[in-house]
Amino acid sequence: MQIKSIKGEKILDSRGKETIKVFIESDFGRFSASCPSGTSKGKHEKKAFADTVEESIEKIESLEINNHFNKFEDLIYLESEIAKKFKLINNLGANAIIALEIAILRAIAFQKKKELWQVISDTGKTPLLVGNCIGGGAHSKGTKPDFQEFLFIPKENVEKAIEINKRAHKIAKRELEDKDEQFEELTNYENAWQTSLPDNRILFIMQEIKQEIEKFLHTKIRIGLDVAASSFFNKTYNYKNPEKIRNKEEQVRYINSLIEKFNLVYIEDALDEEDFENFSKLNKKAMIVGDDLICTQIDRLKKAIKMKSINAVIVKPNQNGSLLQVKKFIEICKKNKIITIFSHRSGETQDSWLADLAYGFKADFMKSGIIGEEREVKLRRLKEISKS
Repeated sequence: MQIKSIKGEKILDSRGKETIKVFIESDFGRFSASCPSGTSKGKHEKKAFADTVEESIEKIESLEINNHFNKFEDLIYLESEIAKKFKLINNLGANAIIALEIAILRAIAFQKKKELWQVISDTGKTPLLVGNCIGGGAHSKGTKPDFQEFLFIPKENVEKAIEINKRAHKIAKRELEDKDEQFEELTNYENAWQTSLPDNRILFIMQEIKQEIEKFLHTKIRIGLDVAASSFFNKTYNYKNPEKIRNKEEQVRYINSLIEKFNLVYIEDALDEEDFENFSKLNKKAMIVGDDLICTQIDRLKKAIKMKSINAVIVKPNQNGSLLQVKKFIEICKKNKIITIFSHRSGETQDSWLADLAYGFKADFMKSGIIGEEREVKLRRLKEISKS
């Protein structure tokens, strides 16, 4: 497959914020991909664009790529050309690069009569689902929980897990109507319910939902949290709902107590994004997940492994800005038995490639929300792949 031309287009993500869609014209036809953006961003992730979306579009359209692309590893030709033209590949912007690379992989897949995920690997693995049911933190407005996401993780195949999470989402609405006088039936950026209740109250509600689901659907569903602690850390952890200040040691004890009390299996970004040392003190009976801590950066992953900070990690390709680097990142995780969770962003598009990457890279989990078209398109795609 050879690229004839590259075009960029400014589109709006699910929050109404600007992002990019990239089109390539090849000798096998036209292919495209779009890339999401985050709201709660780790400070070590690569910048999404050059100074503006428009500048990224201008730069990407100036590329002249003469190489042939026949396999995943051929992306090295693209990245070498970008580095040669713009000194650093991130001067083009991570969103632009990832969208371009996905479009190229789609063209290769078409040429080879394969699915997108098959360009990554001959065999795949269906990840378990992580669904965001109730939200707070930077993803929500008004009086809200300090923690960013309250998650359900069914122990079922994709098709059943989708339905279980949707049932949990409906029950959560009923429970919040009953227990939150300020509840207005609104959802946040990731289509999780917005509530004025504090973290502990929501965790009790999550337990009640879990018990109801398990009783009537005869299945197992687990509870997790994305604390997004960096969003309320400034030398100390400054909680607002209710007001409470915790120092680093107190935060570790508090998180460990929640793991025990609520039998949590998943805790994401429980501490500040620079605190590798205290991450190592968290109770590893749960998945201790690094997102802002790692930002899909290989050097930070290696540091976390060396310091025994985590046993699980979020993978967001546009935090890194190179699918070749993402592949190396995954290989390091597997070698060190680090659980991998491919994740959507708060500002999503209606592109489905996350499912193909999660399946092709053999991720353990995929975190992609519960409802909302931008979330469900990925769930439908994963269900389609898992049945093929």
